[in-house]
Amino acid sequence: MGKTGHIVSSFDNDLLEIRNAIIKMGGLAEVQLKSATQALVDRNTELARQTIEADMEVDELEKTIDTMAVRLLALRHPVADDLRLVISALKIVSLLERVADYAANLAKRVVALNNAANLPMVGTIPRMSELVCHMIGDTLTAYSQNDDYLALEVWRRDHAVDQLYNSVFRELLTYMMEDPRSITSCTHLMFIAKNIERIGDHMTNISEIIIYQVTGLAPIEPRPKGDETSTIMIENEIIKSEYAEGE
Repeated sequence: MGKTGHIVSSFDNDLLEIRNAIIKMGGLAEVQLKSATQALVDRNTELARQTIEADMEVDELEKTIDTMAVRLLALRHPVADDLRLVISALKIVSLLERVADYAANLAKRVVALNNAANLPMVGTIPRMSELVCHMIGDTLTAYSQNDDYLALEVWRRDHAVDQLYNSVFRELLTYMMEDPRSITSCTHLMFIAKNIERIGDHMTNISEIIIYQVTGLAPIEPRPKGDETSTIMIENEIIKSEYAEGE
């Protein structure tokens, strides 16, 4: 093998090392979300605290991958498709770090909720989390296999997550209107649902990156979005106003 062959082989090995580290990072973030959700369902404060602490490992891995990618750019000077792979990796790492942060924030809300007396359990939240966990797993598979078809399929699922989020939002608003004592707990649950919805958004973003990385093109379909909570809030403000006027 000539000098050029050695350079190509070394570059491919560096890319593979970065790819494997990203897949590991995504797996850690997925476990964080699962653990935080389980802590919510079981009202397990200790598991929630462990989930928060696990975020440090993801942060360290992000720094390691960033260093690897910058070193690769400095030493190999990739161009065209190779440069796109490295830039895509840097973008994906940043998004996965945010996913882990959202999971940690969810766990922090669980710790606060476990000190509350009135805690309405919304069954839709675990279902949301399960759907988003599947999105994470399939996104990582799409990334590892350069599968733009699977990435597009994940990208389309974001609408289903938004629909579940709308359902949770409506349900929690109903609880708060019926029992003001539940406002604090319901507010925490709303933020938890929003964290999960945002993780779904980030999986959609990563799927777009994968599609572009493989095909050089962005999805031609309109981005699937179904978050109606701003409208729901307006509707409920009108309802509360009318109720107050009728008293």
